[in-house]
Amino acid sequence: MNHPVVIGIAGGSGSGKTTVLRRILDAFGRERIAVLDHDAYYRDLSHLPLEARARFNFDHPDALETELMRDHLDELLTGRPIEKPVYDFTTHNRSAETVLIPPRPVVIIEGILVLAEPLLRERMDIKLFVDADDDVRLIRRIRRDLMERGRTIESVLDQYERTVRPMHLEFVEPSKRQADVIIPRGGQNEVAIEMVLARIASLLQKAAEPAVS
Repeated sequence: MNHPVVIGIAGGSGSGKTTVLRRILDAFGRERIAVLDHDAYYRDLSHLPLEARARFNFDHPDALETELMRDHLDELLTGRPIEKPVYDFTTHNRSAETVLIPPRPVVIIEGILVLAEPLLRERMDIKLFVDADDDVRLIRRIRRDLMERGRTIESVLDQYERTVRPMHLEFVEPSKRQADVIIPRGGQNEVAIEMVLARIASLLQKAAEPAVS
């Protein structure tokens, strides 16, 4: 297999990263793309009581085992499959289960902090930052956490004020400067999405061309 195309998708919580990711998956086929979501690499907190886990700062880079994600990315780039961790957001623990990810022509690294991490950024061919207004991101986060993670509105707002917003200002927002393309309005920005898809197609075509000796 030729060297995969590596795409980084960053942006604040609720910015629309998942929508952009889906547009890429739909355009090129899920069977051609390996997805490494940074959220899967949260450090295991089983040594802490549940209350302490719930108040942990999940938005700081130290909360994530980025070194393991980097190692897994390198395995995929050399054509070897990996066992991606599974994280349980209701118990704040890493599951005993893993997901087998085979090597693919495209690898997407997704997460709020992926552009803030040089270990990941230096391996990317395309660096995307999905942007959205703060109030839009907060509304989306509330809906997600209430519906998908069994949270209360009080706990979501407490976490947002205590860690999400401060860490966004300290780490996520500055990482926007590392992006090749900033996508305002996320997956609804058709012009930006089409430009990104065209660039991915170009890189894939180039990667498929035989090397000239």
